[in-house]
Amino acid sequence: MRSHYCGDLRKEHIGEDITLCGWVHRRRDHGGVIFLDVRDREGLAQVVFDPDREESFALADSCRNEFVIEIKGTVRSRPEGTINPEMPTGEIEVLGKELVILNKSETPPFQLDEHQNVGEDVRLRNRYIDLRRPEMQEKLRFRSKVSNAIRNYLDDNGFLDIETPILNRATPEGARDFLVPSRVHDGQFFALPQSPQLFKQLLMVSGFDRYYQIAKCFRDEDLRADRQPEFTQIDIETSFMDEEGIMGLTEDMIRKLFLELKGVDLGDFPRMPYSEAMQRFGSDKPDLRYPMELVDVADLMANIEFKVFAGPANDPKCRVTALKVPGGAKLTRKNIDDYTKFVGIYGAKGLAWIKVNEIENGVNGLQSPIIKFLGDEVTMAIMDRLGAENGDIVFFGADKAKIVSEALGALRIKVGEDLEMSEREWAPLWVVDFPMFEETDTGLTALHHPFTAPSCTPEELKENPLDALSRAYDMVLNGCELGGGSVRIHDQEMQAKVLEILGISDEEAEDKFGFLLNALQYGAPPHGGLAFGLDRLIMLMTGTESIREVIAFPKTQSASCMMTEAPGEVSAAQLRELNIKLRKTP
Repeated sequence: MRSHYCGDLRKEHIGEDITLCGWVHRRRDHGGVIFLDVRDREGLAQVVFDPDREESFALADSCRNEFVIEIKGTVRSRPEGTINPEMPTGEIEVLGKELVILNKSETPPFQLDEHQNVGEDVRLRNRYIDLRRPEMQEKLRFRSKVSNAIRNYLDDNGFLDIETPILNRATPEGARDFLVPSRVHDGQFFALPQSPQLFKQLLMVSGFDRYYQIAKCFRDEDLRADRQPEFTQIDIETSFMDEEGIMGLTEDMIRKLFLELKGVDLGDFPRMPYSEAMQRFGSDKPDLRYPMELVDVADLMANIEFKVFAGPANDPKCRVTALKVPGGAKLTRKNIDDYTKFVGIYGAKGLAWIKVNEIENGVNGLQSPIIKFLGDEVTMAIMDRLGAENGDIVFFGADKAKIVSEALGALRIKVGEDLEMSEREWAPLWVVDFPMFEETDTGLTALHHPFTAPSCTPEELKENPLDALSRAYDMVLNGCELGGGSVRIHDQEMQAKVLEILGISDEEAEDKFGFLLNALQYGAPPHGGLAFGLDRLIMLMTGTESIREVIAFPKTQSASCMMTEAPGEVSAAQLRELNIKLRKTP
């Protein structure tokens, strides 16, 4: 029906007879001349209807927002003084000659205008309308370009696009599974994949060498702005390549992606060990755009009488840490109270502080309720270690190491954002040398997953599991984990040792992933991979606050779809067919 998209028209089309199809974005009546701004996925075009064409003029006059129309007309220059440099089509307009109303529209629940402030609940309930908005169309168009660029890169580097099953059996990968009851296998369930992890490893055993997939994954976990119960993963696995090779290849892919689609050169990606990231930034995904760092001061606090600091300073499981905020002395008491509440989210019991007014006057140039507890000598030693200058504020954390790292690490980002301290737009890095295991109340758990290879021998692993490092790596951009991966265990002895340390019995291992263990007996090659979160990547590249803005039909934070009202009840007949009986919760 159409000959051109509205947004593609330019001055080189002047004089051409064309046909447009789209939606009425806006109708204007200017002194007997009707203007229709017509919209399609490529943009807007202004169409003019003169009263000398009575039939088309009358139809244009009857059009309202979101009517679907077809227009035949001629492209011409806009009159002098009416050119709109803000629009790609702002130099031209279309003289409308024929108009057909293909479908009328009720008044939409909100105007498709960038200046309209509409609640997210209204937008999600009417997502098919929301997706017509130019900004939403642009985000999904951009998403398509990113997916296409990734496919092209991986295809050019010898990777094969191979699909893996959606209906699997439950495996212990760290999050809760979405379960699917089986009608033909009474009392048994499939699980939707948290990732294609086991199958992509099996593809390496099968000799496919280089695999990728843009895969749907499912995790039944609590949601955040950057999480969804179903999400899209750029999944990559390759054989006969070590971590340096995998990191180099995927870093090159992301760098070329940003250069091609954003015109941004990310430069080199520095490497940072996990232990250093936690010590300096309190996070395993540090945001390097902000210059502040956490500085340990436990040794300076160990002998003071103030138990709030001295206690943690003498406990090897605790941290006493300072965070210097350049220019932060301008923060008000209300600001500090708000930050105190903020760190409380992470378990911190309070937030001590010192303002630096006149450092040249020693403690007399400092302002804080805690100086009298620290003493002059310790206070000035802390200022010297931090390199404190006039106008700074210093925050302190003293508690269990995990609490201090998380609280001050989050505070560092919060204050950096509030005071606009970012030194650059993009800050990529690799975090490497993760611990193999972490200690919990129930024993040891894998920091990544139980198929991650350690960087030591099975004997060394068994002797000191908490000291063992893994061959894992995470790509981080602006404090957001873009993707993570590892070299996998391809040796049956090593895999058995890891499962033993995790307390997984031979019977449980055989029951849950015996097929993988069996496969490792038949010439499994050295292999590894990495998975990127596509939704999160698009969110970052488009500068969007939530991944819901870059997914066509997302779920809410309560894991429901406001448009289709999913999840929903099913009939008693369906439940009987599945041999399921619902238990009413009190």
